[in-house]
Amino acid sequence: MEGLIAYIDGIGWWSPGVPDWTQAAYLLRGEEIAAPDASAKPAANVLPATERRRAPESVRLACEVAEQACAMGARDPSALPCVFASAHGDCATTDALCATLAAAPLETSPTRFHNSVHNAPAGYWTIAAQCRAPSGAIAAGAGTFAAGLFEAAVEAHADATPVLFAAYDVAAAGALTDVVGSRAPFAAALLVSASRGPHTCASLHLRHESEATAPTAAPTRLAALAATNLIAAALPLFAALANGEETTIRLRNGAQTMLAIEVRS
Repeated sequence: MEGLIAYIDGIGWWSPGVPDWTQAAYLLRGEEIAAPDASAKPAANVLPATERRRAPESVRLACEVAEQACAMGARDPSALPCVFASAHGDCATTDALCATLAAAPLETSPTRFHNSVHNAPAGYWTIAAQCRAPSGAIAAGAGTFAAGLFEAAVEAHADATPVLFAAYDVAAAGALTDVVGSRAPFAAALLVSASRGPHTCASLHLRHESEATAPTAAPTRLAALAATNLIAAALPLFAALANGEETTIRLRNGAQTMLAIEVRS
């Protein structure tokens, strides 16, 4: 296929010790940053205090980076369609729920149950942001970030409106640790438009490649993060955005397909 162009108007980021895109950009450029506070949690200030206290980590991650991307792009989140993507959803909540069902099913928490649903972060976000625009939730294994980005770009072109894309995964827990690759939380967001605007910082030419090419490797200094979270497969793209590079990034999009992303200014 010929592909399509997505314009990036905003970026969000959260990883352990690196709470926003400004700090992440320094890191991705190889510059020094302040000593990270690895114990800090995503702020997710868009959520009311009560919801923030009881929201699981996946929700706080997704809402934090989504809020950052909207702020950078100077967009009202209540008007933005959104695509949320996670390879595994909230593993800790799922593990705890399954343990309760196995040991004492009558003690199952309704709140924990609704937090285990894959689109829970999208639901928390749209309620907190008072957003009535369409929303979706995607899971595609190792190709989750690429699938979500392409979906957001397609929607932006189809409806001629910016689309918020947020991708996140938390660390695996319990029995899921043996089968889920994520060992640390990571989340990133992009505000995607079909046309260039005053806040555009880069353009991405997206196309699918059917040949079995290798995905682009993460920068060496971030290899540890890339190995601990499937969403961190997108690190080469964010490194290119941070460095203002014009290059082509390839991210896994399926068993034998890649999403080729030509990064341009």
